[in-house]
Formats: sequence, C-alpha cells, structure tokens
Amino acid sequence: MAVEKQRRGSRVARLVFARLLPLVLIIAIAVVLVGVAQNLLRYLGEQSEATSRRPAYAATATAIAEITPEGDVKLNLAKLFEPPAQDITFATNTPQAVVEPTMPPTPDITSTPRPLPTLFVYQGPDVVEANGTAVPTPVEAVDRHGMDLLNIVLLGHDGELTNDGFIRTDTMIIVSINRTAGTVSMLSLPRDLFVYIPGWTMQRLNLAYIHGESIGWTGGGFGLLRQTIFYNFGINVHYYAMVNLSGFRAVVDAVGGVDLAVDCAIENLPLIGADVPASAYRSDEVGNYVLPVGYYHMTGGEALWYARSRDNSSDFDRGRRQQQVLRAVLRRARDQGLFNNIIPLWNEGSQYVETNLAIEDLLSLVPLALNMDSTRIESFNLQRLYHTTPWTTADGENVQLPNYEPIRQTLVDFYSPATDSQLVSEGSSIRVQNGTANADWDRVAAERLAWDGFNPMAAGAADRTDYTDTVLIDYTGRSKGSSLEQIAHTLNVRPENIRLEPNANREYDFDVILGSNYNSCTVAGVLPVGG
Repeated sequence: MAVEKQRRGSRVARLVFARLLPLVLIIAIAVVLVGVAQNLLRYLGEQSEATSRRPAYAATATAIAEITPEGDVKLNLAKLFEPPAQDITFATNTPQAVVEPTMPPTPDITSTPRPLPTLFVYQGPDVVEANGTAVPTPVEAVDRHGMDLLNIVLLGHDGELTNDGFIRTDTMIIVSINRTAGTVSMLSLPRDLFVYIPGWTMQRLNLAYIHGESIGWTGGGFGLLRQTIFYNFGINVHYYAMVNLSGFRAVVDAVGGVDLAVDCAIENLPLIGADVPASAYRSDEVGNYVLPVGYYHMTGGEALWYARSRDNSSDFDRGRRQQQVLRAVLRRARDQGLFNNIIPLWNEGSQYVETNLAIEDLLSLVPLALNMDSTRIESFNLQRLYHTTPWTTADGENVQLPNYEPIRQTLVDFYSPATDSQLVSEGSSIRVQNGTANADWDRVAAERLAWDGFNPMAAGAADRTDYTDTVLIDYTGRSKGSSLEQIAHTLNVRPENIRLEPNANREYDFDVILGSNYNSCTVAGVLPVGG
C-alpha cells in the first residue's frame, strides 16, 4: 500500500509542469488566515474567567482583539492595520543578513504584526556593460504614498520538469497587499526580462533565484531575487513563497475545480500531465485543440492545460491567465464556504510550500482575506512592445529589454490606491445580456468587465438570440465622469452601436447586449485562432 502510494506521488511529480502557477500557495495562505482567526476566537470564547483575567492580558491581547460588554470577541481592525516601521535601509557594502522569520508551532494571540524585513540595498554595479548590453543604474523606490504595503512574490519553478537541480522561476507574481486601503494588486513579471542581477551580470530574471542559491547570497535565492527586483523596478518584496506543484491537480480538484471565463480562444497541442478541456475541439491533423470563447468549469487537469498553453499565445498572456486562475481559486473557495472546512487541505498542501512567512505575518491579513472580492483585487501585466523591447543577446538568446518609463508608470499604478475613475467604475451598475446562442457569453463579458474594475451582473439571455453587433446602452445621461467610454473599450463596442437613452428611473446605469461578433480579447501577443 505504501509503495503504491509513493508511486502515485512520483507519477504526479513527473506530470506536473512546475513553472505554472502557485495556486497551492494561495489556497494555503487563505486557509491559514481563516484557521488562525477561528482558533483565536475559539480560544478567547472558551475562557470562563475572561473578566478576571482581563487586567493581565489587556495590554497585549487587545492589540488584536476586543471584548464587548456582552462578552463577544471582535477583531480590532485599527490595531491590525497599524503601519510598521520604515522597511528600507541603504547600505554601502554588500547586502547584510536579513533576519529570517520562523514558524511558531501555534499562533500567539498576544502578538502584533512584526516589522517588515529590512532590505539592505545593493549599491553596485562596478561595471557599465555586461553580457553585451549596458548595465542600467538602480531605479528609485516606487512611492508607497504613505500606505502600509506588504509585498509577497509567488514563485513557480521548473525543477520537477528538468530534475537537474537547476531551477528557473518561470512564474513570478508580485502580490502587494495594501493593509491601509484593504486591497490587493497582482503583477506578473515575464521570465525573459533581461535585467541586471546584482553582483553578477545582465541575465534573464528567472535565473536570479538559482544564482543566489548557488553562490550563497545573503538570504539565499530569495535574497538575490529580492535585490534584483528592487534594483531594476524599485519594488521592495518582503516575503516569498515557492511552491512544489506536484499536488496542483489534486488541490484544484479539492476545491471543486475552477470556473474560468475564456475571452481569448486558446489553441494548443495536448500537454503532458494536463487534460485537454472537454469543451475544446480538434482543429487540425497535427493534433491541436481549440478552446473557444466561453465560460467553463475546469478540473485540475484542464486548468493545467489552460494555464500552460502558449502555442498561439505568449508568456505575457500566460501571466494574465495565471492570475485569472489564482482569482478563480480564491473565488471558488470563498463561494463554496471551504474556508471553514479545509484545514486538512492546508495540512496536506503545506508540504509543497517553501516560504519565509510566519503565522504572525498572516494573522494581520485575516480581516482582508475574509472580506476579499474581485472588486478589491487589481491585476497588472506587462505588454510586449510597450513595456518591453525584444532583443537577441550575443549568445543568440531571445530576451525582453525593459522599457523603464512605461514600466515605471505601471508600477506607480500598481502601488496607488483607487483613482476617481476606478471609483466611478465600481459604482456603475451594468447589466450584461446574451443576445446570441452561445452559452454563457454574458458571464464571459461580465467577468471581462470585472477584470477592469467594474461590478457587472450577468443577466442571461436577451430578448432574442440573433444579435450580430454588440449594443451598449447608456441610461445615465452623464457627459462627465461616465464609464461609457471604458465599457465600450473593454468590450470592443463600435461607436455606431452605442445608444444614449437617459432615464431618471433606470434600473441599471448601462445595458450591454452581446452580439455574435463579440470579441473582448485585447491582449497583445495573442495570435488569431482559425476555423
């Protein structure tokens, strides 16, 4: 029995493409947050002598919880979101040791969030050119606008695929948690960004981690990757989490699979370890399959195919789909109420997670995790030919040179709180109706709008199913501060199909009726799918 179990584990490890997605991490963190909250409340609730003991622990326990006159316990959000001390220190020598957090065996209910790890900034380089290209100077730190930000880089590597001990972090997603505003931003960094790796040379970003491990850089692989990201982009990453993805399929299946809106058709060959989605169709004699635009429920194996496919796509678009699946897993876990029942899943999944996060770091995120929805998550991706320029190195490697001005503006947005236009978007009520015979297109368009910060409602079938053009109706009558232009741009609605019908007694601000020519795929680098 034990031998067979080990064999099954080995087969999974061989099949999973390790560079795909850090989904296990996202689920694990969410589970820990809820588990800690439940344990905290249960512990305090069971104290029969709470009144007599209050003087003894008031100075500490009340930092994270308050007891009402009725004896109930509630989290003290003001204390939880109390900003830490400044987290960047400049040094003139090589990076010094960063104190690594340790994982306590049980959560300490009297602890407050720890100060964020200090970054000792690399001051080099000593050369002006490396690997055939000029070495850029260090960029300035991106302004945090006084916000309390906690940044985590999620890493997925290809170690299980190559099995040569030389891992490449082909998945790099920075998650910035704004503990002041209660929002989350995600930024995908393409693996082929050609950047300066401190103390070494110009090289692909996905090699920074393994080089740090190989030379014993202070803080190991994460220490050097942290320095590299800060040197080239001005983002101070405080923590990391790297995932062993052998259990990818099992974890996605454990949450009941994921619901994904595919607004850019995907064409790809079958992939080792993944399952071609049941709704895909064979497109040629070579063996390619096309997954058309639609709303699909995917198993772990199907989500794996969707996340890995890139034959008609690019690493830039794959990063977008990785974030999409991450959000789908969080939504699925929340909607299914799994946060209250999947502690065993955390116990099983934690073996795949390598991280320097500790329980006390996660504790301060409990309120945010319990109240997170799609309108509070922003996604950012770099665009080829705008944020980057393709380039071939002297060794013949195809890489992407960062265009620093466009990237800088994106990073400023990545750190910034919601703008007035975003608030208008979130406040606009949008009804999306399907005017075609294509199943669930209203859900696809609604999720596409949600990705851009709107909060639409998928309303099902329209009055008929033979619409050719997508129609956008504006009932607001506003000429300024309207979301009309952004909605039209997101859904590619032609100007002649926009109707202005002001209605003071309107039920919705906007109506969208999808036609058969609906196409909201605006991702650069995605090749057309024929047939």
